[in-house]
Amino acid sequence: MSVPPTGRQLIVSDDAGTTAVVTEVGAGLRAFEANGVAYTETWPETERPPRGCGALLAPWPNRVRAGRWAWQGAEQQLALTEPAAGNAIHGLLRHVCWVVDQHDDDAVTLTASVMPQPGWPQPVRVSVRYGVGAGGLTVAISAENLGTADVPFGVGSHPYLRVGSTPVRECTLELGATTAVPLVDQLPAGEPRPLAAEERTISLRDARLDDCFGGARPVDGDDLVRHRLTSADGGVELWADPAFGWVQVFTPDDLGGHGPAVAVEPMTCPPDALNSGEGLVVLAPGERWSARWGLRPLG
Repeated sequence: MSVPPTGRQLIVSDDAGTTAVVTEVGAGLRAFEANGVAYTETWPETERPPRGCGALLAPWPNRVRAGRWAWQGAEQQLALTEPAAGNAIHGLLRHVCWVVDQHDDDAVTLTASVMPQPGWPQPVRVSVRYGVGAGGLTVAISAENLGTADVPFGVGSHPYLRVGSTPVRECTLELGATTAVPLVDQLPAGEPRPLAAEERTISLRDARLDDCFGGARPVDGDDLVRHRLTSADGGVELWADPAFGWVQVFTPDDLGGHGPAVAVEPMTCPPDALNSGEGLVVLAPGERWSARWGLRPLG
């Protein structure tokens, strides 16, 4: 019996017609829709996810410069998983077969462990729960240090948002971020600069972005960070706990043969955080950490 590249396809749904598909390999989000309207890009079950589509990024998101970093006086060298640029990218769990801990009608929980290996010093167990209800999706991520010494941790997710059949180039992205992180070769190069209010609303008609934004935080007494993709036909909100203080926006001209797309990637730390330390969570032995993000249709 053949196995799909992303393993079993784990479906969760509620009585209101909200559905998500989660992959066993990588614990990625392959699809999310409500009332028959798709709010994330998808890909064929027989293929690998294009351009990190739907991936969960742990124990760090984004890039590590040349795959090199140091921890507690020891030099670390990660495999260069972005070989063309010579970097390590998006963690160590994208191609791992996760354990399905629990699968109910409306939620599924998966777990995987990053074991000590070249470039990574201590074991970390990562769990994720995808749940649907009230027309939306909630993604709850937790991490636990299983080792004998402190270990850093960061996480992100890589959904490509859409508003049904509306072309991405006809959409507008409203960012809940307040700074832009200057990048050279997709790695930080200088201090973040403040975003003017008008810069936080981005027309995607001509946008060509692979940019990192920081200072993502709740406003007006809210307790969540909110990014929104909108069009004349409606929209979708990506909300997140304040732990997700950064967001990467990526607009490839083609996503696996399906034309332009926009990734809105909530992250707990910026690119190359294993070197800068910015935004990293440091877990003591036995310590746990958790945070949530989710999707909510608008209109």
